[in-house]
Amino acid sequence: MCTITVIGAGSWGSGLSLLLSDNKHQVRVYDLDMDLINEINNKHTNERYLPGAKLPTNIIGYTNLQEALNNTEVILTVVPTKVIRKALKSINKALDHQVIFVNASKGIEPHTFKRVSEIVFEEIDKDKIRGFVALTGPSHAEEVIKRQLTVVSASSDNIELAKRIQVLFNNDEYFRVYTLNDLIGAELGGSLKNIIALAAGILAGLGYGDNAKAALITRGLAEMKRLAVKVGAKEETLFGLTGIGDLIVTATSLHSRNYQAGLKIGSGKNLKETLSSMTMVVEGVRSCEAAYQLANELDIEMPITFAVYDVIFNEKEPKEVIKELMQRNLKHE
Repeated sequence: MCTITVIGAGSWGSGLSLLLSDNKHQVRVYDLDMDLINEINNKHTNERYLPGAKLPTNIIGYTNLQEALNNTEVILTVVPTKVIRKALKSINKALDHQVIFVNASKGIEPHTFKRVSEIVFEEIDKDKIRGFVALTGPSHAEEVIKRQLTVVSASSDNIELAKRIQVLFNNDEYFRVYTLNDLIGAELGGSLKNIIALAAGILAGLGYGDNAKAALITRGLAEMKRLAVKVGAKEETLFGLTGIGDLIVTATSLHSRNYQAGLKIGSGKNLKETLSSMTMVVEGVRSCEAAYQLANELDIEMPITFAVYDVIFNEKEPKEVIKELMQRNLKHE
């Protein structure tokens, strides 16, 4: 049995908490939302993020970070990348011993182009980090909370550490974990696929069908691979769970918040209206901004990413952007 502190009591934080509890670990959940933590402790539910779901009674919620981190062995961060630096600064102040950091959120920081692993090593004192593992792959909290079959990867530069997290999270009945030693590829795959999911939602909102979606996923994967390999990822990683696997589930499922956001934009809502109507963070927006900036800096061709950027940030009409994509110079695949 291991003591694990989950930072963030949203849908994915709650889903993974249930999994870890099923695996007989001591699970603590930390969140700033006192009402949410009280609900978890007293009602064992999370109606805002996972309506109708029931959490195990041995999951304990905390609003005091120091208490939540006391003698913990693993810190699982499940917070939006927009606030990850702030959260890590608080963790660094409260933490007094060495732990393994596991991250289950997906995104790239605009302007710095930092992946979460890089941010962790910047914000946490080195003597407090035993290592870092990214837990990523095709997974929706709405299905994990129902104990439906899910398969992901534990990715780390230290394969032995990845194997340790594999054992902690693997569940023989519904949650299978593979290991991967390409952290760059895993983190970028999990981040970039959100951009393509936004595009898939926009297409659906405009009324396009399966032909368009299949083409988008295929060409979107080519873009993801182009950028990831350029910055050091292994090409084969993008054809695995953390690449095409995550891309398929995010670009085709109504559970996907990025797909849902794109659907609203394609149906005529602007970005502000769309984000204000979402109950959960749409990571694809920030990842799109970061990927657009990075692709420009490295001179990498990413037409779909640039098209999504134009729709979201330059407020161009989606149909006009699609027309421009279709009229690009003909080329070899």
